[in-house]
Parts: sequence; C-alpha cells; structure tokens
Amino acid sequence: MRLHKLPSEFQKALPILEKIKDAGFEAYFVGGSVRDALLGRPIHDVDIASSSYPEETKSIFPRTIDVGIEHGTVLVLEEQGEYEITTFRTEDVYVDYRRPSQVSFVRSLEEDLKRRDFTVNALALNEEAHIIDRFDGLEDLNNQTLRAVGNATERFNEDALRIMRGFRFAASLDFSIEAATFEAMKENAPLLENISIERIFIELDKLLLAKGWRKGMEALIGSGAFDYLPDMKGRADHLRAFLASLTDGFAFRTSEQAWALLMVYLEPTHHKSFLKHWKTSNDFQRTVIKLAEIYQLRQQGPVTKQLCYRYGKHLLYLMEEIRQAQGLAADFKQIDAIDESLAIHDKHEIVVKGGEMMASFELVPGPFLGHLLNEVEVAIIEGVLENRRESIMAFIKEKIEHE
Repeated sequence: MRLHKLPSEFQKALPILEKIKDAGFEAYFVGGSVRDALLGRPIHDVDIASSSYPEETKSIFPRTIDVGIEHGTVLVLEEQGEYEITTFRTEDVYVDYRRPSQVSFVRSLEEDLKRRDFTVNALALNEEAHIIDRFDGLEDLNNQTLRAVGNATERFNEDALRIMRGFRFAASLDFSIEAATFEAMKENAPLLENISIERIFIELDKLLLAKGWRKGMEALIGSGAFDYLPDMKGRADHLRAFLASLTDGFAFRTSEQAWALLMVYLEPTHHKSFLKHWKTSNDFQRTVIKLAEIYQLRQQGPVTKQLCYRYGKHLLYLMEEIRQAQGLAADFKQIDAIDESLAIHDKHEIVVKGGEMMASFELVPGPFLGHLLNEVEVAIIEGVLENRRESIMAFIKEKIEHE
C-alpha cells in the first residue's frame, strides 16, 4: 500500500531519512505516527528506525544527543527539528516484565517490528510513502481491531505495561480488542503489580481522557486487571457504577475531573491516601479532592455564595458538567450570577488586615482574632457587610462590644 500524499510532518523529516540512506543504511518512519497518518488522526511525534547503529548514526549527523543510546536511540538536531533515531533491535529475556535483560542491534526491519506491542503499531513507512506491513496491521486498522504482534502472552510477559496500553488504545482509537489478545491480557493481568504506579497512572489517565473512554474502561473491568491497580481490588461494582453514571457521548474535560468522579464512586476511606497510592502530585491531589467535595456538596443542595467563594467558578463548572451528564439539575447561569455578585474572591482582597485590627482594638493573636477575621470574611461574602474600611471597623467594634 502507498499513501497518496505524505503528511507534512513526514515531509519535513524526509531529509533525515535521505541522509541516512545516502550513508548506505535503511531508514523508515515507524510506530504510532504511521498508524495515525493512516487513520487521519493528528501526528504528534515522528519516530524513525534505522539499520545504522548508534555510533554510525552519530557519524552521519553533526549534532546529536545520546538520549537512550544503550537502547539504540540517538536524538538528532537538524534545522527542520529534533528527531529520535532508533537502531533496529531485538530484545533478550525480560527480567522484570518491563525491561529486557539485553538489547541487540540488528540490520533487519522485520526483526525490529516483530518486537512491537500491537500490529497497528508495527507499521513502517518509507520515503516514497510505501507502507511496510509484516503482521497484517493494515487489515487490523481496517477492521478497527487491536491485536498483539505474534504471541500475545509473550508480548505481555515482555512488558506488562502493554496490557494497560491496550486498554488505552482501545479507548483512544475506539478499537475492539481481538479475542486471543484480550484473553492474554486477562491471564497476565497479575503482572501489572510489577509495573511502576507512575507508568500505570499515565496510561489510565490517557484512557479516561480519550473520546472512547467507555470502551477502554469496559475492557479494564472485563479483564479483571483493575484488581491489580491501587485501591481498586474487588471494586468491580463500583467501577461499573462509575461507568453507568454518565450519559453516552460524555467526555471528560480534564484529568482532575475524571479522577474526582472515579474516586467518588470507588469510595476510598481516605481521598488523599488514595491519590498518594497513585503517586500523583500535591497540586493534582488538592484539585481532585476539592472537586470530589463539590460533587458531594451539590448532591446535598444548591450552589451557594459560600460554595462559589470556597471553590471558585472553574471547579464548580467542572462538576456541574458531571451533574449534567448524569441527568441531574445543572445551573451554569446561577454559578455565573453568584460569582459576579461576590464582593471578594479571596480573603486577601479584604481591605482591613489582621494587623490593623490588632492595633486599632488592642487585640492579640489567638482564637478570638481568628474568629473575628472569619466573621468579617463570611459577612462580606454573604453581602451583609461592605468591603470598606469604615464598615469593617464598625462591624468589628460591634462584635467586640457584644462579647
């Protein structure tokens, strides 16, 4: 098969292939970029595979960086951009279900392609736009099928993260997983316990943000692989409820939005501990926990000034989108109106500070001062006190006199 026209991303990188070929070696575009070109999807990273060994690649180009030279990868810096050139390779026995004990460089493209995960990712493209397909990847693309290259059990034993990648590809490509490949995923799911949580998080996060996230989640649940993910063991019913809670066609807008709802349905004992087990950042944890709190508070009542002030319009919108997708009452206009009505959006906007209160009323740091400051903040938020110095000082004086 031949592409009618090389996408611009490949055309831009053609001089790289030509230089490698002029030096007497083979070079091809490979992997996800070829797959996406065939599917008409946006192309992100253009990866190049070559029969030139790393030192040979470095001798061809004047500017290179050894980004992963032990695995055969050299970063080439040219006027048209930066490109990773990886030597054709085979891999020895995998010692930890993630990394090969040894990488061997070879001159054969077919040997290189046969070590890849799925047939739709084992395609190569030459400078004349011809597709090299050794494992029926084109047929699988046409049938919208995700199938492991060669023996599926071997592929997942080599790298157990491929199981999660399979669920993610099912979601992002909206493909069905071929039966034998899915059975191998189920059988080898326990190997996920050997994979770093950070890598698993990346795959699950991409799955949740994909347009076809439902298909990916259904595969994850159906395979039983969730039993080997942090704080998900035995939570099949919770995951199904999460999946069933949203209308068809809904897509999550942010990672935090997706993980907040997932956490609500998983019902962990402690939200922070759950997110820590997934090795997420502190900022991510804070946002997800706030969103989960908003969801629960909205289940109990309407949007209020306190709710809008405490969490902010942006986070309220994210959870209102969830409510809308669950068929619950959602009121974006009310959020807008309340947000506009707030005299302040942060306590630092209050014109009188604690130090001025202490000096004017001979107060000392402690619970009483903290209580006063909170009363001022609440009164301004509720609109019963103007954010003006004279009004605030009179309010404080009255509170002190009535103590």
